[in-house]
Amino acid sequence: QVQLVESGGGLVQAGGSLKLSCVASLSTGSIAVMGWYRQAPGKQRDIVAFIDRGGTTSYADSVKGRFSLSRDNAKNTVYLQMNSLRPEDTAVYYCYARRNAQSSIAWGQGTQVTVSS
Repeated sequence: QVQLVESGGGLVQAGGSLKLSCVASLSTGSIAVMGWYRQAPGKQRDIVAFIDRGGTTSYADSVKGRFSLSRDNAKNTVYLQMNSLRPEDTAVYYCYARRNAQSSIAWGQGTQVTVSS
């Protein structure tokens, strides 16, 4: 079982920055992939970015060049640095983790990011 604890959401003006953190706890094994989804009101939950244990990252086109994902494997922690934020980035951001390709996704509780114009 994987448990995730998120922090870092909040209210920011357009053009500002926020940094989200997600700490994963597990009794055994390791985590293959960690990342973030987001969901705006009335919208589907979409992938934002993810990173594997080797440090390879992938980003949604909408955030490339603005968001940066990093991972501390020793701490089982992932960070999402969000720069040049736009009102359309407003959403609930959900951390996720997978132990392997066959495992179900573990979700964080979600953290609200609101970007004002």
